[in-house]
Amino acid sequence: MSGGERWRILRLHVEDQIPLTALARETGIGLRTLQRWNQLYRDHGITALDPHPRADAGTRRTAGELVAFIERLALTRPRPALATLHRLVSTEAERHGLAVPSYSTVRGIVQSLDPALVTLALDGPAAYRDRHELVYRRRADRPNEMWQADHTELDILITGVDGKTDRPWLTIVIDDHSRAICGYTVFTGAPSAMNTALALRQAIWRKTDPTWAMCGIPDVIHVDHGSDFTSHHLERTAIELRIRIIHSTVGRPQGRGKIERFFRTINTELLATLPGHLRPGDRNPHPTLDLAALDQAIGAFITTYNARPHRELGVSPRDAWVADGWLPRMPDSLEQLDGLLLTVPKNRVVQRDGIHFQGQRYLAPTLAPFVGHTIMIRYDPRDISEIRVYDRDTFVCVAVDEAHPNLRLSLRDIETARRARRRELRHTINDRIPTAVTREEPRAVAAPPHRRRLRTYEEDE
Repeated sequence: MSGGERWRILRLHVEDQIPLTALARETGIGLRTLQRWNQLYRDHGITALDPHPRADAGTRRTAGELVAFIERLALTRPRPALATLHRLVSTEAERHGLAVPSYSTVRGIVQSLDPALVTLALDGPAAYRDRHELVYRRRADRPNEMWQADHTELDILITGVDGKTDRPWLTIVIDDHSRAICGYTVFTGAPSAMNTALALRQAIWRKTDPTWAMCGIPDVIHVDHGSDFTSHHLERTAIELRIRIIHSTVGRPQGRGKIERFFRTINTELLATLPGHLRPGDRNPHPTLDLAALDQAIGAFITTYNARPHRELGVSPRDAWVADGWLPRMPDSLEQLDGLLLTVPKNRVVQRDGIHFQGQRYLAPTLAPFVGHTIMIRYDPRDISEIRVYDRDTFVCVAVDEAHPNLRLSLRDIETARRARRRELRHTINDRIPTAVTREEPRAVAAPPHRRRLRTYEEDE
C-alpha cells in the first residue's frame, strides 16, 4: 500500500475525527497498524507514511537457536505433527525468554528444508537413492546384447480351472536395445524357474508369426534376486548357452526401469479394457476371461506394441531390433533348447532296482552297466513319468517310471538285461585274467555237503 493510500484512510481520523477503532472495522486494517501510521504522521509528517523496505527483508526474524530447534525436530524420525512441533517450539522459546514464533513461521521453516535432506533423514538411504540420487541410464549398443526378464502380478482377475477367481502373473523378456518384447508367459501361482524357462524358450527360439522376428541367444540377461532367477537350473542353463546372468542390487530396481515401464503400459492400455480389471476401489470385479483368453489378448497386444513407433527410439521396437539385418546366435536345435530349459539336472546313483527319484523308481534295460555308478538325470517338472539319463554329458537312455500308464517294462526285459551285463563282466574277467593250466594231477578233495539254494535267476541253474 502506497503512502497516499495510507493517508486517504488516516485523514478520516485526523481531519474528520473518526475513531481508529471504527476505521479498523470498516477498512479491515488492524488497529495497531492504524495506530502506528498515526504516530508516524504526528512525528514525521505525511512523508513518513511512505513504505520503506525493511533491513531484514527476506530473512527470518526468528532467533537462530529456535530455527535450529525447529529443523532438528523436523528431521527427527518419526517427525511430530506440525501442531505438536509448534507447541514444542513455543515451550522452548518461553523457556529461553525468546519471542514465540507463529504457526505460519514454523510451517515455513519446515517447508523450506531441502527435500533430499528430509528424505534421507526420515525415509533412509534407500528412499533417497530411488528419489534423488543421480542415475546413469545405459542402453545396449546392439540387439541381443542384453535382455531383461521380470515378473509382475497382473491387475486382473480370471476364472481358474476350478471355477474360482484367480489373479495371474506375467513374465516378460525384453531386449534392452530395441525395447522389443522377445518372449512372455502368463501363468497362475507363484513365479518359478519353470515359468522363467518357458518365457526364455519363446524368446530364444524362432516364432511361427513372421512379424515377430525377435529370437536368438542373448549375451547378458539382467534379472532380480528372486529365487526363480537365482536357481541352479537357470544358472546351469546359462552356462550351457554361454549367457551371462547379472542380478540387480538388492533393493535397487533402477536397472529394470524399461521392463517396469512396459508393465505399466500393459496395465493401462490393455488390462483396463478387459473384464475383471482390478480398478482402485473395486475389489469385486466380475471376471469372465480364463487363462487361455488372457494369454491370447496379451499376445495380440505385444504384437501391436512391437510394431508401433516407440516414443524414445523414433522407430518401432521390431525395426530397431532388425536394424540393417543380422544373424542372431541360435541353439543347435529346439530339442537341445528344451533339454536345457525345460528339464532340471540332478545327480543320482543307479541302484539295483533302478533310479530312485521323487519317491518313484525309474527302469530301463540300458541301466544295467551303471548299477552303483553316479549318473545325471534330466526331467521335466511338468511330467515326471520319465527321465533322461546321462553319463558324463553323454545321453544313455530314457528311464521310465515303473507305474507309467503307457510304457511298462516286463520282468523278462529286466532279466535279459541282467544276463547280458553278467556275460559282459565274465568276458572282461576272462580277457584280463587268463586261465592257468596246471600239469599236476588234481588231488581228491572231499565234496562239501550239498546245500539247497534259492534260485533267483534262470542262469543260476
